[in-house]
Amino acid sequence: MLRTEIDQVRNIALKDPISNCFIISRLNELENNSWSLQNEISVFVNDKKIESAVYNGANIVPLETNQDSQIMFAQYLLDQPRRASSIVGEKNQVLDLWNLLKPFWTKPREIRNNQPLLVIDDSPLVAPDPLVKPAVLRDLEVLLPACVSMFTEEVGISPVVGSSEQIYRSRVAEIIQQRKMFARIDNSQVTFKAEIGVTTDKVSQIQGVWVPPQLRGRNYGKAGMAGVVDLTRKHFSPKVSLYVNDYNERARAVYKSVGFQEHSIFATVLF
Repeated sequence: MLRTEIDQVRNIALKDPISNCFIISRLNELENNSWSLQNEISVFVNDKKIESAVYNGANIVPLETNQDSQIMFAQYLLDQPRRASSIVGEKNQVLDLWNLLKPFWTKPREIRNNQPLLVIDDSPLVAPDPLVKPAVLRDLEVLLPACVSMFTEEVGISPVVGSSEQIYRSRVAEIIQQRKMFARIDNSQVTFKAEIGVTTDKVSQIQGVWVPPQLRGRNYGKAGMAGVVDLTRKHFSPKVSLYVNDYNERARAVYKSVGFQEHSIFATVLF
């Protein structure tokens, strides 16, 4: 992609930097690698101006798509082997794109069609847990089973099946080295964990929030998330976001009590 094209896509994304945090982060990471961007981002041009885009990598993420651009993007996606494990983003764009792809792709494992995207831009409303801290590499062996449990519970499949175990282990280690993994560890037991999935200078999106089942409802999640908000706002960005399944009433209550407010609605198609 040309520099002018990268800037156009970024400007579109910056219309909503909270919802488009992932694409903005990816543009920032790869802006000096035009070949990678060319292979990951397809654009829709109207009157010589980029109007919308789709990211196609480990996930498919639509950006400001409309009926005309969705038809083009659907054809683009159908013309190559599917490599993404999900379609994720603003609800209407995701579901409209999926409706075009549905007759040709295999049935998804699950469609989560109502996921509120929440954001907080101030200090949390509850006291943060002082024992929640950035993890360090010596915590890896303790954290890895917790990360696997969280992923399996959330996504429905294990991330360490077969040869993927070493890849997942390396990914968790990388997040720790980037100081983006936060945890409370008591007597070699993880009692709370969360991590930054993507971050920009404006907002960081949290993922992988987990408390052991036997400890849920005992304030670990609430105080832990308050700690994550404090640490993220101090070291990464002024705003903190995450998205949550609408049916997860306990998690939504925790986030509301911390001070998160609804910004938009996401949807996810999981393959």
